Parts: sequence; C-alpha cells; structure tokens
Amino acid sequence: MSEIKKFKLTCIICPLGCPIEVTMEGDKIMRVTGHRCPRGYEYAVQEVTEPKRVIMSVVKVKGGIFPTVSVKTDKPVPKKLIPEIMKKLADVEVEAPVHVGQVIIENILGTEANIVATRPA
Repeated sequence: MSEIKKFKLTCIICPLGCPIEVTMEGDKIMRVTGHRCPRGYEYAVQEVTEPKRVIMSVVKVKGGIFPTVSVKTDKPVPKKLIPEIMKKLADVEVEAPVHVGQVIIENILGTEANIVATRPA
C-alpha cells in the first residue's frame, strides 16, 4: 500500500480563493475537495502533479535608452525548469529597439513558451 498524502492549496484561478485539498495515494489522485468550479479542480490537479509558472525577468539591451528590458514567458512553464531558464536569460543581450510583445527567445528549453518583451527599450 502506498503512502497517503494530503495537500492543502488556495486556488489562484479567480478571486474566490477556494481552499482546496488534494488526497493522493502514491502518484494517484484519490480525491479533490473544496473547489467551486472545474477550473479550480484542474488547477489543483496540475499543482500537485506538474506545477507551472509564468516567469518574469529582465534581459540586457545593447544601444537602448535603458540597460535592460522586462520579459516574461507567454505561457506557464514547468516550475522545475525555472532555475535553468533564469540562467539562460542571464546570458541574453538584445539590440535596441525592442518592442512590446517582441519574441526574445522562441520555445525556451522546448517548453513551447516564448520569452517576450513586456515594454519597449
């Protein structure tokens, strides 16, 4: 028999902030309670099986008004890849001008997420 684990989460999908509890036996989800909508259920399942986050950072700009430009992923990426993605971003330098929404790095680490500029530089 596998170990039974309980995870208590606060849903961040909408302003309700539902308190959700996920019960797992080994790698299998046995029960999800506390969510008030299907999106809360999906959030809880993802959070305990493969958490993802949108990453925000800055990259260097050459020849711009500012020395850096803010960037973010255009979709959530696996949380476990954040340190490796941040390491890659530390080595990036782009040429000015930079436009809002401009793709700085396409398909970062094979995640299908792009690193995009969030302001002009």
